[in-house]
This record gives sequence, structure tokens and C-alpha cells, in this order.
Amino acid sequence: MIVYGKQIFLYLLRKHKNLIEEVYFSKEIDKKIFREVSSLNIDIKRVDSKKAQSMARGGNHQGFLLKIKEFEFCSLKDIKSGDFILILSGVTDVGNIGAIVRSAYSLGVTGIVVSGVNHINLEAVARTSSGALFDMPILVKKDILSMINELKQLNFTVYGADMSGEDIRSVKVSKKRVLILGSEGEGLSLKILKSCDKKVKIKMQREFDSLNVSVASAILCDRMKNG
Repeated sequence: MIVYGKQIFLYLLRKHKNLIEEVYFSKEIDKKIFREVSSLNIDIKRVDSKKAQSMARGGNHQGFLLKIKEFEFCSLKDIKSGDFILILSGVTDVGNIGAIVRSAYSLGVTGIVVSGVNHINLEAVARTSSGALFDMPILVKKDILSMINELKQLNFTVYGADMSGEDIRSVKVSKKRVLILGSEGEGLSLKILKSCDKKVKIKMQREFDSLNVSVASAILCDRMKNG
């Protein structure tokens, strides 16, 4: 798995050295950073700009690229051990997923379940999450209805984000909680909404259709984090 960009490079270098297998530079770098990398005793390779662009698939690598171990998804058991679970149902844009992972990690979410996608571009999510991907337990699961029922049996309260819901500011949030977000275009299906204990929304101050799903996620997580 190849990741690139200075920010995620430094994040992994300082927090997840064990994941790094090879380092690639396509420009001169700060001596302090080079000393940190050299202390890892792994391969450091110089590549030209053409090779770097190819490795980054045209992305803005800033001269910093890493080959890291393949990302390992967590188990349902890991997810159930937390107390604040975020489920993404049908959210497919990697920019949104990465932003959600980043804010969810910052706001105390203990695990994320991604449903309704066939494949996740982990390299892109790693970049757009600024590395938070590597600190957040993530599970990909096709059937979330059975999982929702299982979580309810473990005393989780399930909240579905929907425009017909109650203003999140007036909701007393349970200590063990699940927040489910749907795609911007479709929202949550009727089946999923029916499985929720409560529907919640962000009350707008002006008339407008909706917020971007990653923005909505951050606001809802913030208002639910101290449940």
C-alpha cells in the first residue's frame, strides 16, 4: 500500500513506525526528518519526479512517499467493545469517508462501520483522513440490519440521521450509542430508519436542503460525544 504527502508521512513516521516498509523521496528533505527516517533501518529510495507521480497516481505527493503494510480491518467484536459507534450506510465518496474518519477519531467515536460499498480506496481515505485511518477501528459489513439488532441487544441506543428527526440538541443521548448516516443523495433506507430507536437531525437556522455528510457527521458526533 502506497501513501503519499508530507502530512501523512510525518504522522506515520511519528505514530506508526511499525507500519512502514519502504521510504521514497523525490526531493531534498529536511535533515532532521532524514535522521528520523534513517533510524528506522529500512530501505530509503530516491525516485525521480516521473516515478513519484506514477506511484502517487498523479496526486500531490510533495516529494514524500511510503510503502506501508496493508491496512487491517477490525472485527465486529472490536466494534462492539466500544461505546460510540458510527455507521456509514451508502457513503461512497472517499473524500467524505476520510473527512468523517478524521473528525470521528477527534470526537471520540470508538469504531466505524462502512456499509453499501464494494471497495474502499484505502490510500485515498488514509490521505483525506490525515492518517486517522490508522487509529480508528473500521469494519466493512454488508448486512447492517442484523448488526443493528445485535447492538440493541447489547444495550446500544441507535440514532438515525434524518431530516424528519428530532433536533439533536434536545435529545438526551445514551452512554452506549450508535449513529447511522446515509448517503447525501438517498439518505437512510426506510428499513434502516425503522430499525433505529430515534431519528435525529441538525436544526438549521436558515432554509437549506442539507449539509455535506462529513460536516453533518462532525456536528452530530460533537453533540453526541458526551452521552
